[in-house]
Amino acid sequence: MLLPMTLTIAAACAVINIWLALRVSQRRIKGKVMIGDGGNAPLLAAVRAHANFVEYAPFVLILLAAIELAGGSTTWLWVAGAVFVVARVAHGLGMDRPAPNPLRAGGIGGTWTVMAALAVWALVLVYGNYHATTGAITTVPIDASRG
Repeated sequence: MLLPMTLTIAAACAVINIWLALRVSQRRIKGKVMIGDGGNAPLLAAVRAHANFVEYAPFVLILLAAIELAGGSTTWLWVAGAVFVVARVAHGLGMDRPAPNPLRAGGIGGTWTVMAALAVWALVLVYGNYHATTGAITTVPIDASRG
């Protein structure tokens, strides 16, 4: 099954990952630091921006794919994916500025919001049915025999 939304967001994430990695490489070359950060604050910020992206992107992409496979609303998945991509670019740029700053805070805030919303959405898809007219969630019994 083709997952067009997930594949598109994953491709955008690959581009962001390359961009963040290139920033680390450029700062390593400029500071002549091949291992660690050598006490170079801009290099450390670039390394952390890259690592932070790598820490969050897999969870979001897995949740996007699982929800897309489960038949979640593609409109809301596109919104979640776009917010995540914008948030991660903002965070990467914000890491270049003294903390705290709006880009960094907005980037992590957007990331956490998307991840939390996707996690809740995934659980609702598995364990409940949301009724748009009443706003109620009808739980689905868990089959204990399935492990």
